[in-house]
Amino acid sequence: MTKVAVVTGAGTGIGRQVARALLGEGYGVALAGRRREPLQEVAGGSAEALVVPTDVTDPDSVAALFNAVRERWGRIDVLFNNAGTTGTRGSVDTLPVEDWKAIVDVNLTGMFLCAQQAVRMMKDQSPQGGRIINNGSISAHTPRPETVAYAATKHALTGLTKSIALDGRPHDIACGQIDIGNAATELTSGFSDVGMPQADGSLKPEPTFDAAHVADAVLTMVNLPLSANVPFLTIMANGMPFIGRG
Repeated sequence: MTKVAVVTGAGTGIGRQVARALLGEGYGVALAGRRREPLQEVAGGSAEALVVPTDVTDPDSVAALFNAVRERWGRIDVLFNNAGTTGTRGSVDTLPVEDWKAIVDVNLTGMFLCAQQAVRMMKDQSPQGGRIINNGSISAHTPRPETVAYAATKHALTGLTKSIALDGRPHDIACGQIDIGNAATELTSGFSDVGMPQADGSLKPEPTFDAAHVADAVLTMVNLPLSANVPFLTIMANGMPFIGRG
């Protein structure tokens, strides 16, 4: 029986890497994202890929995604809950409330909506169960300057991960979180040359690492039996200013 995964934010960056890795492992993969064209490029004509343009902030759109998965495969084994946005930079006194809400809608409510649909399917299917992996961030532990909304959503995601893991236990649903620091994607293209704001107010270059290693880490979590779970995994560029004082 083909194992089935849903990857949100699958058209670019880490989502693209993970989706391709899962296809390479023989999974049927539903590729979800806002734009059809990047999803089709990731699918590459694979018969095991299902392209489903999705707005994770819209409950109806998320429900349509999982209905499409149900119609195609009849079950779900893995949700890589990945779609997210850095959004507008700002501190608590400068960030417009509209920008706050937009970031919360994607990074927290969107994760909730996708997990909600996945858990409902995992509980109803036979055999019961599955695995959810939420894409957190180093910012789930330590924020960057002027990222109040992003950091708040990533801290909140840790609570969501723990709650799903706890509530999923009786149904063989495992939930974990991968916290990533400076994977080389479109979003981090300027980290190593332009630099990033530091806590002391300076701007300094930071190292990055190949995002393919994130996909390897996700596969390690995915390939565990449901009797085992990795609640939290951190993968980061060696030398980035996270451990220690700068």
